[in-house]
Amino acid sequence: MEDNESGGGPSAEGPAPNGTDATSLHGLSDHTQMRIGLHLRAMYDTIVQQPVPDRFRDLIAKLDTSMPESDSQT
Repeated sequence: MEDNESGGGPSAEGPAPNGTDATSLHGLSDHTQMRIGLHLRAMYDTIVQQPVPDRFRDLIAKLDTSMPESDSQT
């Protein structure tokens, strides 16, 4: 049996006895953490789908040509 650090209050594993979402150790309910995670994933997915800017591709190409190729450096 594991001890609950909050002193016997609601756990982060399920709803609190009064019907509200349980609050985790960080002060956010499970529902709130899940909504934040979904929004962050949605934002990240849109960013990942965007092409790499030409400026970055040019910079990477310059770095690749300025570095001597060596099989020992990988």
